[in-house]
Amino acid sequence: MTAMTVSIVAPAEMSRTAARGIADDLRRRIFDGEFVTGTRLPSEQALAEEYEVSRATIRTALAAVARRGLIESRRGAGWYVRLVDQVQSFNRMRSFAQWAQSRGVRPGGRIVERDHGAATVREARLLRVPPGTRVLRFSRVRTLDARVVMVERSTWAPWVMPIVEAMPDDVVSTTADLEAAGIHLALGTHRIFATPASSCDARLLGVRRSSPLLAIQRSTYSRDGRAVEFGEDRYLPGEFAFEATAEG
Repeated sequence: MTAMTVSIVAPAEMSRTAARGIADDLRRRIFDGEFVTGTRLPSEQALAEEYEVSRATIRTALAAVARRGLIESRRGAGWYVRLVDQVQSFNRMRSFAQWAQSRGVRPGGRIVERDHGAATVREARLLRVPPGTRVLRFSRVRTLDARVVMVERSTWAPWVMPIVEAMPDDVVSTTADLEAAGIHLALGTHRIFATPASSCDARLLGVRRSSPLLAIQRSTYSRDGRAVEFGEDRYLPGEFAFEATAEG
C-alpha cells in the first residue's frame, strides 16, 4: 500500500491568504479607475458576498488597502477612496499639474527652499552650460487634493532663471508659467529607480528616514532644443504607477 500525505491548511492561514488576494484586487480596481476619488466602496457585506468570504476577511483586506493610503474609513459612513487612477504615462509631455487636472484632482505645492550656486559637472552636462555657471535650484513639496505625495527638486538653466525666480512659492504649475512667458516644453527624458528617503525627504514627506521612495530623474527641453531643467521627483510608495508605451 502506498502511503499518502495529507496537508492541512489552518483556517486562519486560509483567511490571511484570501485577504491578501482581495486587497491586491481592490488596489487594482482602484488604479484601473473602477473606484475613483471620493466614491464610497461597496459595503463590507456586499464585498463579502462578491468575494465569497467572511466579513472579517474583508475587514482585514480593507485595512491592508488603507495602510497603502488608498482608502479611508469614515465613521458610520463606510470606506471611501482617497486616490484616483494615479497612472502617469510617459508617452506625452505633461507636467504634474497638467496630469492631475486631467484626472480631476487638485494639484498644489509649495517651494520650501531656493538657492543659487555654481553648476556641478553633472548639472552642467545636463543643462548644456559650462561647469561653474550660476544656476537656480529649488525644492518643492507637491500635493494632490492637499495631501502631500511628492518632493520635487529642480535645477534651472540660466536662460529661464528670471522667469522661475519671479514665481511665487505656491506656484501651481511652473510649466504653465513658462508657457505664459513663451517657453514651451517639447521633450523630456526620464529615469526611474527606487531610493531610500533622506533625512530631508523624511521630514517633508512625513515618513521614516531610509523608507523606500520611487524616484524619477528628468531632463526637459524647449521646442528649439535648449535645456530648461534637470530635476528629481521622489514619490511616496504606493501612490503612483508609471507606464511607457513601446512600439516595434
